[in-house]
Amino acid sequence: MLLKVIYRRASSQNRVRKAAALRMNKFDIYEIVTQKIIDLLESDVVPWKIPWKTANGIPRNLVTQRPYHGINFWLLLCRKDSLPFYLTFEQAKSLGGAIRKGEKSTMVVFWKLLKYEDKALEEKITPLLRYYHVFNISQTEGIDAKKIPPTEAFDHDFNPVAEAESLITKWTDCPMIKQGSDSAYYDPHFDMVCIPEPRTFFDDQQYYSTLFHELVHSTGHNRRLGRHERIKNHKFGSQDYSQEELVAEMGAAYLCGLTDIQQQTIENNVAYIKSWIRTFKSDSKVLVMAAVQAQKAVDYILQIPEQNLTNE
Repeated sequence: MLLKVIYRRASSQNRVRKAAALRMNKFDIYEIVTQKIIDLLESDVVPWKIPWKTANGIPRNLVTQRPYHGINFWLLLCRKDSLPFYLTFEQAKSLGGAIRKGEKSTMVVFWKLLKYEDKALEEKITPLLRYYHVFNISQTEGIDAKKIPPTEAFDHDFNPVAEAESLITKWTDCPMIKQGSDSAYYDPHFDMVCIPEPRTFFDDQQYYSTLFHELVHSTGHNRRLGRHERIKNHKFGSQDYSQEELVAEMGAAYLCGLTDIQQQTIENNVAYIKSWIRTFKSDSKVLVMAAVQAQKAVDYILQIPEQNLTNE
């Protein structure tokens, strides 16, 4: 009898350990995916709020041609691959190819709800979560190009907004604007704004809203208002960084209002908002100072003489 009790207890403990291990595996997968998103946010990328198309099609599996959904869609879209096709190691092998040495995979997850009946014949539902690793077609070699389908066009007909274009062309000290970049940013070294092609944005207003944001950044250049000279800490989330982003957001909002464009960038930057909240709590002067700097940036772009300005 004692042996049976011990056996039952051991069996029960094993079941508990297996259940705990299963929960831990699920937790680990969630944790890994969550950390990937946090890493993107901390590198200024909000994956679900990208205002332009970053690939030539919806990310999908090369073999099954099924598009990826949910978190997988965003994780793969943020890779910014030139082709939207992905496949596993075994799928590449089945197509007569291989993964190039040194290439790193991207983890994607698969989950579904499983239905089963318990001992009381009651229907129960339990989530099943698995993960696997995929590679972009560009990370492979030896696959016949005929097996890669053509990509779908993602461009929309871009219609320039006259008032916005006029504002930019009239600014005599406007930095060079280079279209065709994978992302939007201001490069102070070359005094150049880089931005994706206008047709790759979801709509025209998002293009101008993003462009205005970067143009306000350019006013901080040393040969303009010299705002960047006073930024000591360029680390994301720092007070200096947060204030400069806030200046760009406020300035872009003002320019969007002048040209009758709905501002989009602030909703695209959840990460910035979080850092601003922390900054505002630590220094109540940041918001007011950023507003002053944003006004100066806008006035500079609009070429309003300084003697005509007031503090009202």
